[in-house]
Amino acid sequence: MTPLTHASTSRTAKAAGLTLHYHEAGPDRPDAPVVIMLHGGGPGASGWSNFGGNLPVLAREFRTLLVDQPCYGRSDKPVLDRDYFSYSARAVAALMDELGIERAHFVGNSLGGGTAVRIALDHPEKADKLLLMGPGGVSVNLFAPDPTEGIKRLFEFNAAPEPTKEQLRAFLSVMAYDQSVVTDALVEERWASATDPETRLGAARMAASFANPLWAEATMLWREAHRITRPVLLTWGREDRVNPLDGALVALKTIPDARLHVFPHCGHWAQTEQADEFNRLAVDFFTH
Repeated sequence: MTPLTHASTSRTAKAAGLTLHYHEAGPDRPDAPVVIMLHGGGPGASGWSNFGGNLPVLAREFRTLLVDQPCYGRSDKPVLDRDYFSYSARAVAALMDELGIERAHFVGNSLGGGTAVRIALDHPEKADKLLLMGPGGVSVNLFAPDPTEGIKRLFEFNAAPEPTKEQLRAFLSVMAYDQSVVTDALVEERWASATDPETRLGAARMAASFANPLWAEATMLWREAHRITRPVLLTWGREDRVNPLDGALVALKTIPDARLHVFPHCGHWAQTEQADEFNRLAVDFFTH
């Protein structure tokens, strides 16, 4: 079996007028169910940076795609004509059409969680089960102040004319409960991507879509959560300082078929900090 490396799984396709980059691996059978994993935001984020470590496990059971959302990774960095969640959802739906995928399970982390929810709302025929990890849009902080510590660190990095490695490390340190995860190698890897001019352009265009007041209501996915008809597994790190745990409560109450799993000793990166438990949870949820 070919090792599941960044290079061996790398693919590109044209969809919705964009070149989208993704990683793909799975069992050698045509009837394998499909899982599409959508990464979070932040400096240097991509499908591989979020989920590359989970791919070998999930690919045993599922045709698994790690998609670089528009404005991230190796995908195009367009000027958006609508709110980010809707734009990315349209792009992912078009990618599914291009690849002949009628329906898929979705894993959405943070920003990608918002995209996954928008797919379920706007393209319900394409969505099966949703596993949402501290998802954007449906997360409403009932007690934690806004902006959260993680969002403040993100703004500081993105707003800096010349961001520093110290600012990047500060952001990454808020993401994780276990600080041993924030290695020098991780900082260097994310720094190389985050300071690339194309990556900076994508981040600015993504941020501009959220700053547009005409599109603000479309990002408030919690207002539409009651319309999600698919089974949803909400997952949260108990120590999440980006989208804190109290943000789960409105979604848990309003999504008709929702359940909640909380990882102890875990921040915003459950797929990394609690990888074994996360992988078991995902495989069980999508197969039963």
